[in-house]
Amino acid sequence: MNNETPNTPIENPIDERKIAQNPGLLPYAHTVSGAVIRPDDMGRIRGNAMMAMEQQTDMHLGQIQEQLEVLARQAQAIAHRKEISIMIYEAAMGFDPIINHIYHLYRRNEGTTVLSIISPSEWGRCPYPEHIASARLLADHTWDVLTIS
Repeated sequence: MNNETPNTPIENPIDERKIAQNPGLLPYAHTVSGAVIRPDDMGRIRGNAMMAMEQQTDMHLGQIQEQLEVLARQAQAIAHRKEISIMIYEAAMGFDPIINHIYHLYRRNEGTTVLSIISPSEWGRCPYPEHIASARLLADHTWDVLTIS
């Protein structure tokens, strides 16, 4: 049988100082072939995240700025179109304008305006000193300003 008595303690051949009690909780690899564990460089991580965030928000702000510029140009064009349309409707006209036809706005010597079907190039000698604009009457009774003098 066995030479050892049941009361003899078993001796562990591994040195207690070289064994981790909870190896999964260590902040470093506990074996020679274990994965290298390095602490995170929080400053670098935050810096990269901040740079990415700034790049994205700057890109979105640039897109919004472009959209605002387009809207501003559109608003300016509509305001100018309205101004010319008001001048056309306040002008003297001896006819009823027809939709989708082009008309020409002139200023008379005394400063009043007149709407004509004759373009500046069709006059032999134009009786009006100033051509203001040429416009097409649209179906909604607004004017599409084609040229402005």
